[in-house]
Amino acid sequence: MRQLKKLAGSTLLAAALAAVLTGCSSGGDLAFSNEGPDDVTVSTGDQEFTVESDGGVHILGYGCTEGDTTVRFPSGREIVLTERVCPDQQIVIRDGAVDLHAASDS
Repeated sequence: MRQLKKLAGSTLLAAALAAVLTGCSSGGDLAFSNEGPDDVTVSTGDQEFTVESDGGVHILGYGCTEGDTTVRFPSGREIVLTERVCPDQQIVIRDGAVDLHAASDS
């Protein structure tokens, strides 16, 4: 009986840990959409790339950002998103503005 309780407790702990880790850190695709008139540069902390005007970028299997996400406009203006961005969200860039939307919205 004692081993059964121990096994049940370990199984429950493993299931809870897997659920927490899967929630935001598993490798879903991170999406960026640029609806503005100019190309912008995006930095996720460990990656930097250009999102063309009227275009988009998907980083396959990236999961969530670990820190700040910075969007740089050609004017030199920077907008910093300080919260984590996960695959269930999409960063939408417009003329001088950056918003987070559900991944299925645009």
